[in-house]
Amino acid sequence: MKNTIFTGCGVATVTPMKDDGSVNLKKYADFIDELIQKGVDAIIVNGTTGESATLSDEEQYNIICCAKDVINHRVPLIAGAGSNNTKHAAKLALNARNAGADAVLSVTPYYNKANEAGLIEHYSFITKWCQLPTIVYNVPSRTGMDIKPETYAKLAENPFICAIKEASGNLTKAAETLNICGDKLDIYSGSDELTVPFLSIGAKGVISVAANIVPKEMQNLCSLYFEGKTLEAGSKQIALIPLINALFSDVNPIPAKEVLNMLGKEFGPCRLPLREMEEAKKEHLRSVLEHYEIL
Repeated sequence: MKNTIFTGCGVATVTPMKDDGSVNLKKYADFIDELIQKGVDAIIVNGTTGESATLSDEEQYNIICCAKDVINHRVPLIAGAGSNNTKHAAKLALNARNAGADAVLSVTPYYNKANEAGLIEHYSFITKWCQLPTIVYNVPSRTGMDIKPETYAKLAENPFICAIKEASGNLTKAAETLNICGDKLDIYSGSDELTVPFLSIGAKGVISVAANIVPKEMQNLCSLYFEGKTLEAGSKQIALIPLINALFSDVNPIPAKEVLNMLGKEFGPCRLPLREMEEAKKEHLRSVLEHYEIL
C-alpha cells in the first residue's frame, strides 16, 4: 500500500498574469493563502488550469517556489510536470523536486502519444529522475490517448506512481481500474461534475477547477461524503452543476480566470492562443454567478 498524497479537495489553480502577460507572483501568493484558509486539502500548480503549456521552465520553477513558501507545509503542494518529450518531462519533475513540491502531476504524452510500452517507460524515466510521488494525468480530450485499466495496473507496479487524475469522464473504467489495482493506486476525479460519483466508487477526492471559485463548497462536498452524509453530498453536487457547466462554457481556464477578474482579483488575461470569452458567454457566466450570489 502506497501513501495517499491527499484526501478531499485539491485545487488546480489559475495562474494570475499582469497586463503584459507576465506571471503575477504576488497575486498568486495571496490567492493560494486564501484557498488554504478556506479549507482546501491540496494545491496543484502548473496544470492545465494554470496555463502550463505557455509557461517557461523558469516560470514554472518560480511558481512552485512561491507556492511552497506560502503553503509552508499546511497542505500538500503538487506541481504539474508534463510533456510529450520524456526528457523534458523528467527535467520539469526534477525542477519540481528541487523547488520543494511534495508530488508531481504528469500528463500523458500528447500529439506523438505512446503505445503501452512507451507510456510505461515514459513514466519510469520521469520517476527515476524526480523520485517524488507521482499522479498520472489522463485527459483524452486534450491528449488524444486514453489509459486502459490493464495499463494502469502495470503503471501501479512503479513505487513512485501513487495515483491517477482521471479526466476521461468514464466512471466504469475508473471502477475497473480500482478493481484491478486495489490499494496500489489512488484515483482522483478530474471532473468537478463527477466528484461524488467518483467518491462513491472509492476515489480519494477531486482535483478541481471549480474550487478556484467556490473552495469551501467543493471541500465541504468531499467532507460530507467522507463523513457518511452521502445524500447531502449528492444534493450539493447536483446544486453545483449549473456553476460547473458555466465554468466549462469555454476552453478551461478562460471562464475561471474571467470569474476571478469579475470578482476584482485582477488575474489578468490568458496567454495566446487562449482569448477572452465572447460577450454573450460572459453575460451568461455573470448571470450564473449572480444566481449563486457569488457576484
